[in-house]
Amino acid sequence: MVPDVSTGSDTRGLINYLFGPGRRDEHTDPHIVAAWDMAGAPDPGRDPNATYTQLARRLDHHVDLRTRELGKKPPRHVWHCPVRTAPGDRYLTDAEWAEVARRVVAATGIAPEGDEKACRWIAVRHADDHIHILATTVRADGRRPRTNRDGWRAQKECRKIEAEFGLRRLKSGDLTAPRTPTGAERAKAERQGQDVTAREWLREQAYAVAASVRSIDEYFTVLGSLGIQVKPRISAQTGEVDGYSLAAPGDTIFFGGSKLAPDLSFNRLCERLPTQEVADRPQQVADPADAWRRTESAICAARSVLDTGDDAIAQGHLEAFGDTLHNLARATPGPYQAELHAAARAFNRARRSAIRADHDAATGLRQAAKELAYAPNVPGGLAIALVFAALHLARAAAKWHEQRGHEQQAAAAEQAVRHLQASYQQAAEPVLADLARRAPRPQTVQRFEAAVRQAVPDHADRILTDPAWPALATTLACAESAGHNPRHLLAEVSARRELDTAERPAEVLNWRITAQPNKRAQAARTPSTLNTTRTTQAPQPVATPVNNRPEERGRRR
Repeated sequence: MVPDVSTGSDTRGLINYLFGPGRRDEHTDPHIVAAWDMAGAPDPGRDPNATYTQLARRLDHHVDLRTRELGKKPPRHVWHCPVRTAPGDRYLTDAEWAEVARRVVAATGIAPEGDEKACRWIAVRHADDHIHILATTVRADGRRPRTNRDGWRAQKECRKIEAEFGLRRLKSGDLTAPRTPTGAERAKAERQGQDVTAREWLREQAYAVAASVRSIDEYFTVLGSLGIQVKPRISAQTGEVDGYSLAAPGDTIFFGGSKLAPDLSFNRLCERLPTQEVADRPQQVADPADAWRRTESAICAARSVLDTGDDAIAQGHLEAFGDTLHNLARATPGPYQAELHAAARAFNRARRSAIRADHDAATGLRQAAKELAYAPNVPGGLAIALVFAALHLARAAAKWHEQRGHEQQAAAAEQAVRHLQASYQQAAEPVLADLARRAPRPQTVQRFEAAVRQAVPDHADRILTDPAWPALATTLACAESAGHNPRHLLAEVSARRELDTAERPAEVLNWRITAQPNKRAQAARTPSTLNTTRTTQAPQPVATPVNNRPEERGRRR
């Protein structure tokens, strides 16, 4: 059961909508199921003599009295709360919907139970699966009701109603969810043939850009390069930017950053996108795969933080991991890229909670994610190793949120896990099969078996009977050719994290070893440096993570 609280200033206009045919003639049999006073609330849906104007005057009675006293109408005095059952739920009776309405207005402070001076309200049903509660927020004593956190209180009451009515139990929120598109926004997207609303499209673009840039100025620049309209807000006191709004190409409707998502507000972005000073210093000739390896290592370290770190540090790493997923999807070519983009979009909800993040503690993962945004493509094995590490961190994130009662975030993390799992399977299965096909000679395999028993004695039997063992043997042979000692390497990578919970330990070790650098290549590069000035690479336009590119949207508008 989903409540959605909003406010406005036009009682008569909202009544017109509730009792009218709807935007697509979807309203059927509109009528009042509950009210502050059923006898005093004329019902245009049941009484042919009742008019919309009569009902609006009754609801606005206390508003009009207060307006005469003040000389002006109280601002945003119309309170509106649709309440909808979940798809698949049974249809409630009018009597049941009346109880729902009374409990919601009581829980939100609109009409506390037993309060004779409470606000006037009605509940209108014009469809099988939902009602609309309309209230005017001036009490009989002239005061405004105490409706702080009314949306959260409505959700909390709906969770109780679901349990009592035998309805589908939805996830409890914590006021960190982004705003859902309005009916008008959905209708506009449908008219224009778009799969998502402008608000949703801008949100995903903003997340993808914020994941790859290094400063708030760069954030605005890249958004503009994508054709998105950026409108900074200048503070009258300081003369500096203190907010911003975005609009899709060719559109006239702007959305503030916080209206897209809480962590896309100007202040939140400034917290995690500080302007970075770039120093002049010699720079080593880098291996193109270094950014990928650093990101894989940082993800593995973040997984340990979720087990041992405090909540603020863990939350900081989850937000940085959200950026990592966006950049991983952008940097990883191939048919499984779509699943990575879907995982990044799903994790956007899991990266936010009521816990304030310690961004400084997650600097390592965040910097690695920025480097990944501009890293060159690498051979598939290392990219798959990174996807494998991300899959396990997403699982750990789901568990972390579940332990803290973050139901919506846990569900979003689980959704990201499913997309990462699909991406990993598409990418890894042919690679593992090819590695197994290229297994080394039996004598070499026997030598590696002995190395496994020496380096990882407690897990040797499980590793050697794992279906991925032939692939691991090939990977060990490649690592040996790259300058690694197989026994030492096995001991090193098995110590990175316990293997007790790994269902396929050979597969886990295979990807950990794949992410190790080539020692011979490192030794060859060590003396080489370039005494050049280090400059910040100009960001390239971020690939759009949803269906239509900005220029296509602009042409269709």
